[in-house]
Amino acid sequence: MKLGISSYSLSRAIAAQEMTILDVIEWVKKIGGEHIEIVPSGFDLNQQPELVPAIRRKAEQVGIDISNYTVRANFVCEDVAGIKEEIERVKREVDIANALGVKLMRHDVASRPLEQCSIVHFLKDLPILAEACREVADYASEFGITTSVENHGYYMQASERVESLIDAVGRSNFKTTLDIGNFMCVDENPIRGVSNNIGLASMVHLKDFYLRSKHRNPGQGWFGTAGGDYLRGAIVGQGDIDIREVLRIIKASGYDGYISIEFEGLEDCRIGTEYGFQNAKRIWDEV
Repeated sequence: MKLGISSYSLSRAIAAQEMTILDVIEWVKKIGGEHIEIVPSGFDLNQQPELVPAIRRKAEQVGIDISNYTVRANFVCEDVAGIKEEIERVKREVDIANALGVKLMRHDVASRPLEQCSIVHFLKDLPILAEACREVADYASEFGITTSVENHGYYMQASERVESLIDAVGRSNFKTTLDIGNFMCVDENPIRGVSNNIGLASMVHLKDFYLRSKHRNPGQGWFGTAGGDYLRGAIVGQGDIDIREVLRIIKASGYDGYISIEFEGLEDCRIGTEYGFQNAKRIWDEV
């Protein structure tokens, strides 16, 4: 197992121009991280192609891996032409992943308004989504890259939907980036979600949330789950997820890949990320 950081954790510092992505790479090494996951938030590798070789050089210079490249995508389009255009756009992101030297790449798959996130819509969309993911995965296989779907965005968040998509795609290089916290957005217990999906994971995100009942509206800084409860980002190990049991399940599964801290709480992003990293490292050694 290699524990590291998703650059998304530092996106607020990047957006505020307090850090660059190259600074983030140095910072990850400084706190003891073994890898960095590149998530273009606060920078754009399509608009700033010079950053691609610079990121690769910096990671090599400080001595950490670039684990995963993470991008947005949505194959729910108005027509066939729109789907084809989105597939080609994601293929160009695969080219960037290859230039970064990574062998893992996560792309989103589908998004719908919450009122359209029913299982009925999902089952109708599944063949189209599977074909799009299959085409991207087949292209990525030419570079030895494994693509993945994250349990992300309400529509594609429940563990059984992730499993259904992976089965429908039917490619050994299409898996899941398993985010332990995101199951909560659709009111699924992270222990259940992780147990269901860890055998399909190419990458793991450690995230933590505070959870409050729909009857206890906590006000600003919180967002709603599909069922109307409330979530707020927390430092890993300080929220309401049973991190110890989740990490025990991951370790017992034999998973031995990259694990990223993904922090999105209200605390300073550097403090929240580092504290979460240290908690995860300590608990992993204890379970």
